[in-house]
Amino acid sequence: VQLQASGGGLAQVGGSLRLSCAASGRTSSRFVMGWFRQTPGKDREFVAAIRLNGGISYYSDSVKGRFTISRDNAQNLAFLQMNSLKPEDTAVYYCAADQTVITSATMQPDAYDYWGQGTQVTVSS
Repeated sequence: VQLQASGGGLAQVGGSLRLSCAASGRTSSRFVMGWFRQTPGKDREFVAAIRLNGGISYYSDSVKGRFTISRDNAQNLAFLQMNSLKPEDTAVYYCAADQTVITSATMQPDAYDYWGQGTQVTVSS
């Protein structure tokens, strides 16, 4: 399975960006697709995830109400719509996927076997 993340860039505080993650290869309708972010010297942090089968979504408290994760099952795509951006949202964002993620492990990076290459998001004030 290959994941390709795109859509990062520079945004102003309060602005918006939309990230996309395209999955190819041996994808599965049972995939959970997630977004994580990382800044230098810090651990990878969970942002949001969605179950392709059923569309159940999960969010970290830091982005709840500002970010929305969605999916296009037919195209094997996941999206992260980021609104009301803050400087602390600046990070490299990674998409991840796996088909065996149980609910209690959704926010754990180790639960995901497949990772994209990361896309930089910079929010300037």
